[in-house]
Amino acid sequence: MQPFELSLTEASRAVRARELSPVELTESVLARIDAVEGRLGAYVTVAADAALAAAVRAEREISESGPRGPLHGIPMALKDLIDVAGMPTTASSHVRAGHVAERDSRVAERLGAAGAVLLGKTHTHEFAYGLTTPQTNNAWDQSRVAGGSSGGSAVAVATGGAVFAMGTDTGGSIRVPAALNGVVGLKPTYGLVPRTGVTSLSWSLDHVGPLARTVQDVALVLSAIADRDPASVSGPVPDRFAGGDLRGLKVGVPRNHYFDRVAPEVEESVRGAIERLAELGAEPVDVEIPMARYIQAVQWGLMVPEATAYHERSLRAVPDLYAADVRVLLEAGELTSAGDYLRAQRARTMMRDAWARMFDDIDVLAAPTVPMTAVEKGQEAVEWADGTTETVSDGYVRLCAPANITGVPALTLPVGRDRAGLPIGMQLMARPFHDATVLRVGRIYEESVGGAGRLAPLAA
Repeated sequence: MQPFELSLTEASRAVRARELSPVELTESVLARIDAVEGRLGAYVTVAADAALAAAVRAEREISESGPRGPLHGIPMALKDLIDVAGMPTTASSHVRAGHVAERDSRVAERLGAAGAVLLGKTHTHEFAYGLTTPQTNNAWDQSRVAGGSSGGSAVAVATGGAVFAMGTDTGGSIRVPAALNGVVGLKPTYGLVPRTGVTSLSWSLDHVGPLARTVQDVALVLSAIADRDPASVSGPVPDRFAGGDLRGLKVGVPRNHYFDRVAPEVEESVRGAIERLAELGAEPVDVEIPMARYIQAVQWGLMVPEATAYHERSLRAVPDLYAADVRVLLEAGELTSAGDYLRAQRARTMMRDAWARMFDDIDVLAAPTVPMTAVEKGQEAVEWADGTTETVSDGYVRLCAPANITGVPALTLPVGRDRAGLPIGMQLMARPFHDATVLRVGRIYEESVGGAGRLAPLAA
């Protein structure tokens, strides 16, 4: 096994045991990027020299004082919305040509303090305003979409081009590409991870979170970047979850919304994973998703006007520098009335309250992450068995949006593959600041089925 094939947990253990140096690990990952990046388009920029210099520093620090923690000397990537002092933050847009960040974002600062080695910046759908990341190819089939908007981060992790990566999630932008590329992604509780220095799409819905190969890997990253309530992540696990099973856990199984208009193979894999949770001791509980008919209206009612407000000056100054699909959405936001926006905010508050009551009866909610696997590039719509047609973007955001609106933690992890060999993801959600619960449940499931952390079968 080459070093780039190691998961974060495995690499960290090897570095701590002095069986692998940060320099060897970083050199291996950089070589992997060189070998596959031409077919993938995951990275905006690779800062190889700076990464190697950081790896040398980490090796010296570990040799002299021991590792600061599990991320010390581990090479990672940042979505190109996340500021790093002295580096461009392009947001994969011509609008940001020549932009260089003056200071670190809070997330980059915390990862730097943990000793992580920055490899470079990964592609996003322009300004995170899309669900496909058109510059990037899917790790399992380069003719298919990577998902978005954190597509570059997901593909880099899935192919060994980063041990872990950071993304952002406004309507599924961590979970969609994670699910489509067969990796683990976490949208933490709203406000748990700081967004200072991160380019915004919609401040009411934006989250920053990690993508990695295993649930344990994601938990290690979250423990380093959480800044509001670290105890909710790293504190003691409740007694009823302390063993290797899930006895006492109530897992909600949606009766509506989440299994509506879902590909049969996706539904089969996710329901099979829920059955596995039951075999591990969990009690399935049927639940009704509250206010489901309003989800799309609230998501768009918040996101569209907030995105337009953020881009107001540049949209007027350099509209032609935006990609056509993004410019249309930004211009549409100018037509949203203040009353419509306030009604969406009010509905969001009502939805949060309704979800809190739902979680009075369950510990986690289990559901598909996305309704279909990665579609072919250029495909604009999907037709469902009931005769309805849906755009690809609407389909991918539909099952992820509720967690953004309500702010609950949402973890996606692989639970199968379709007939074409494309990954299928399940998401686990819990009440706010119970991130530890979804991580615990995800890890127990992952360990029970084996095979976690598999790289996409992409030959160099």
